[in-house]
Amino acid sequence: MRNPPHLFLFFFYLLQLASGLQPPYSPTINITLNCGFSGNTSAKDNRIWLGDINSDFGPFELQNNSSVISKAAKQPTQVDPIPYYTARLSNSEFTYMFSVTPGQLFIRLYFFPASYQNFDRSKAFFSVKAGSYTLLSNFSAALTVDADALTLEGFSREFCVNIDENARFLNITFTPSPGNLDAYAFVNGIELVSMPSNLYYSADNSIEIEFIGQSTPYTVEKSHALETVYRLNIGGGMISPTEDTGMYRSWSDDDAYLTSSERGVEPVNATIHLRFSKISNYTAPEEVYITARTMGTNETINKSYNLTWKFSVDAGFNYLVRLHFCEFQLEVTEERDRVFYIFIADQIAEKRADVLSWSGGSGIPVYKDYAIMMFGEGNKKKLNLSVALQANPNDRMTKYSDAILNGLEIFKISDPINNLAGPNPDPLPTPKVVAIPLPIQPRKVKNNYTTIIAILVGLFSGIVVLSILGFFIFKRGRRVNKDAKSSSTFLPSDLCRCFSLSEIKAATNNFDNLFIIGVGGFGNVYKGYIDGGETCVAIKRLNPGSQQGAHEFKTEIEMLSQLRHLHLVPLIGYCNHGNEMILVYDYMAHGTLRDHLYKTDNPPLSWEQRLHICIGAARGLQYLHMGAKHMIIHRDVKTTNILLDEEWVAKVSDFGLSKMGPTSVSMTHVSTVVKGSIGYLDPEYYRRQQLTEKSDVYSFGVVLCEVLCARPPLIRNVDKERVSLAEWARQCHQNGKLDQIVDPFLTGKIVPECLKKFGEIAVNCLLDDGIKRPSMNDVVWGLEFALQLQESKNDSGAQIFETEDHIEKVLLQRSAIEDCEKVFTSSGGRGPNGEGTSCRVTIASSGDQSSAKGTSDSSNLIHETVFSELMSQKGR
Repeated sequence: MRNPPHLFLFFFYLLQLASGLQPPYSPTINITLNCGFSGNTSAKDNRIWLGDINSDFGPFELQNNSSVISKAAKQPTQVDPIPYYTARLSNSEFTYMFSVTPGQLFIRLYFFPASYQNFDRSKAFFSVKAGSYTLLSNFSAALTVDADALTLEGFSREFCVNIDENARFLNITFTPSPGNLDAYAFVNGIELVSMPSNLYYSADNSIEIEFIGQSTPYTVEKSHALETVYRLNIGGGMISPTEDTGMYRSWSDDDAYLTSSERGVEPVNATIHLRFSKISNYTAPEEVYITARTMGTNETINKSYNLTWKFSVDAGFNYLVRLHFCEFQLEVTEERDRVFYIFIADQIAEKRADVLSWSGGSGIPVYKDYAIMMFGEGNKKKLNLSVALQANPNDRMTKYSDAILNGLEIFKISDPINNLAGPNPDPLPTPKVVAIPLPIQPRKVKNNYTTIIAILVGLFSGIVVLSILGFFIFKRGRRVNKDAKSSSTFLPSDLCRCFSLSEIKAATNNFDNLFIIGVGGFGNVYKGYIDGGETCVAIKRLNPGSQQGAHEFKTEIEMLSQLRHLHLVPLIGYCNHGNEMILVYDYMAHGTLRDHLYKTDNPPLSWEQRLHICIGAARGLQYLHMGAKHMIIHRDVKTTNILLDEEWVAKVSDFGLSKMGPTSVSMTHVSTVVKGSIGYLDPEYYRRQQLTEKSDVYSFGVVLCEVLCARPPLIRNVDKERVSLAEWARQCHQNGKLDQIVDPFLTGKIVPECLKKFGEIAVNCLLDDGIKRPSMNDVVWGLEFALQLQESKNDSGAQIFETEDHIEKVLLQRSAIEDCEKVFTSSGGRGPNGEGTSCRVTIASSGDQSSAKGTSDSSNLIHETVFSELMSQKGR
């Protein structure tokens, strides 16, 4: 007997639910408004955005037709153009009106601070009210973007409000700041999404929230409005709005907020099925509860540090902190197996946190809410709200001195006058006006006999003393190796600039935490401004107790100050004052390569972008190995040491571990203590403690695998064969299954011939026997050929085959470029007049004959479709 159709559909629906295709929550209000746009349009996430022109929602204006619709002067590149590319702007107040139903609601406002028609981005100062709540006041989107390196060029602000029983409409009003004739208000997009009742608000008769540091508990009343300040997937990757549980929330990774020198480990649940018996399944995506960050298995280390995150928040508000937990590690099975402390804002929140005690079993998600008052002394705009986990070795019943956290959310709570607005960041430093000193008038010297005699005697004595000193210096100099000249960290100003500590403090606002853009074992990296605010720089401040000590500091200065190449990060200068060791680099606007591969909010890179970045990094290493005066082995090649500038040009950085390579033909390696990063370390170098340039090649092979697969080099708590990315990639390549581990975003976007070539290069770099690995010169050529395969297939649909004729042309071209490189290197990358040079190669074919010619052109940098182009920038 056949099943009736409706029964089949019912089971199909259940199957969809079980497979996670349907979100756990379906919002009753789901409005996406694209401001300054007419009609409907689909974003990259397939959500439909409604244009606000002639829409039912407004805008309604005090002065009819006073608002302007406009496209931005430039299209956003870091975010989806929808809804950021168009905006509604006005010098007077305007309001949107939305029909709503009672309950709690997300309001998301989208801003892209760019120039629009005659509107200067720096003049946009305005307030936003939703009903009776002030969400933003005298708000500047431009200052927000400029001051925060983590904020993309376009960004959104998320708020939560409760709609009363009697309310039928919600008005959102934009008002230019009074007292400023040029001020205007603007908005790019508005989103309203309903949420389940009491998701973040306290339910009637519910257990009240612990108010840390206060004697009475706290309740998130329905009269409050909330602003989402942070929402993190701890130990996991970024979760996009469409991957949320139906409310389109964004979850970021936590790397940028970790301040511990020890960063713990990141276990992943691959075995235990989640059971939502304590909380609703829409509370957070499952991915939040199947990833986590723990302190690790080394109990000795765990007892010596706290796993700490720090968050900058507005002073003068109460905050709701929600911590998400789920025990899934197989060794933690019973209550008190893992008991730990929780500190919030340096105050104890839990003395005996025990997730299994709260949840009742493995694989059962729970969360804990805490309220904290953040009121600082004086007129501080910002305070640091920290969350720290500490092992509890004092609890004798606990089996593991460890701690765990899966997710975190922080909300600002409105004050008694229904205000959520905080202050704007401080404006960036403006260039200083340097006063031109008046010429110094020469003093008149009295013409008396005594003075003349004194001057003559002094001159004669000075000449004698200088002659004696010069003789000793000359004698000593003959005994000193000439190459030792570069050992001094006090280098000529044309190579490396020496900053005073006061200059560095001025550039970073006295090392203000708000300026921190990166944290590592060496210390903090700050975004700063030098030369009166004219130049944006990255400032690395080394901790006195860091692993990268005085020797690495000196090595970095000596190496980078004398190396100038398009694909090496430029070192501007240094500061060596007392215990302070500080390096100043050009600011790399797009951060590290790893920032764009995994565990990131950044949009994925296209395959062509990844190839160009790999080629750039390979050229940088190629220069170190072959183009510099002496071979330099980097020794710490990894995706976090490949930086990307504003134009996405790759630059190799961090030369603290670099070593000079073999200095003669008879020497094949350098014997040295093994140093490098786990996951990237050459196993042959580790076994033999003999360093060659092929160790960099191995590390770069791991980088290529990361770029292809978008995953870390090491992942613990996965199947044994998948722990090491290098081993897994080699095995998959050997079995003809490399395509199965490619980044899902790249599925169907890589030309098969290109993938084959790229895979061959990566796997050859990872060969156990270093002598069999390709040189960086070979790697560059291979990657450029892979790019040609990709671009030729994309452009014409024609396939490229490595015919004998084609290979002959490639070899001719390669020989010509190598000749050109010799000229380029010998000239220091400069023409006869000091200008930049380029290396051009042309291929000529006549019947069956091919020829190649390389020329050095110092007049213009002419880009052609060639395998290699070497360019140099003028020295600092």
